[in-house]
Amino acid sequence: MIDFRSDTVTRPTPNMREAIANALVGDDVYGDDPTTNELEQWAAERHGFEAAMFTSSGTQANLLGLMAHCERGDEYLCGQQAHNYKYEAGGAAVLGSIQPQPIENNPDGTLCFEKLAAAIKADDFHFARTKLLSLENTINGKVLPLSYLAQAREFVNKHQLALHLDGARVYNAAVALDVDIKEIAQHFDSMTICLSKGLSAPIGSLLLGTKEYIKKARRIRKMLGGGMRQTGILAAAGKLALTEQVPQLAADHANAKYLAEQLNTVNGFSVNVEHIQTNIVFAKLDNKVDIKTICDKALEQDILLSAGNPIRFVTHKDITKQNIDTLIEFLKQN
Repeated sequence: MIDFRSDTVTRPTPNMREAIANALVGDDVYGDDPTTNELEQWAAERHGFEAAMFTSSGTQANLLGLMAHCERGDEYLCGQQAHNYKYEAGGAAVLGSIQPQPIENNPDGTLCFEKLAAAIKADDFHFARTKLLSLENTINGKVLPLSYLAQAREFVNKHQLALHLDGARVYNAAVALDVDIKEIAQHFDSMTICLSKGLSAPIGSLLLGTKEYIKKARRIRKMLGGGMRQTGILAAAGKLALTEQVPQLAADHANAKYLAEQLNTVNGFSVNVEHIQTNIVFAKLDNKVDIKTICDKALEQDILLSAGNPIRFVTHKDITKQNIDTLIEFLKQN
């Protein structure tokens, strides 16, 4: 299968499979899993935080991240397109009793600080208490500039808010900016990192923050049923995701740019190549394109696509330039 639906479909590398088979394990709920402990300690130091915690998914990491910052009746600011607002089943509201206050994203993915300031609630018992600003990087494949992150830090300091990063694809951002990951992480009070997208681990995300913050999040993780046992078999792959697999992201970005260029040669497809910063490509379709039928025919050719307009394509380690050529040939014939 040639799967363009997401980078979540990446398969673990041979080295990951070997590490999984040989991982030293223990009961992580007791704190006894040596491989998980090592990953958490290493990840905290690597990203400039005091502590880290392994979680089963990015959705869980984001929910724990919000709930560890906010109490019942509190509010967090985020973008209309934020994953932890739009695509995570309303978990913060349903399970955390935290009110989201979404702000329209600018075309580059940023949020307007004037609009954010206007959304902060007064200290009045009629209102939810605004406690947190949550950003996402990358967002829809777009990279938040370092200068913007510095401004966000100044903004939350001024308004006495905490700053959280949904960093599901934060390594894509670091690679695109050609900076060390700490250049991004330094601005945030907490951050998540997904290990199972472009970094190719089979399962898992990390939540990073202060020791007290992670201690609180760990308690909430247990409450939500997120306490796992011999997690070392997953953590072993996660360590390789953050080391061996990071260089692969540059190739994914180059393939995305190539895909965008080639899509512009297909009738009915239009991509602004200049907007391609990382591994996600959105193509606009004209009214003559029956994308549902195309996706059905593609499946018959072992090509997996997500129907939509614009249609999203995601490149990753299991997508080659030859795979892209195969896709383009198929689209031109259909």
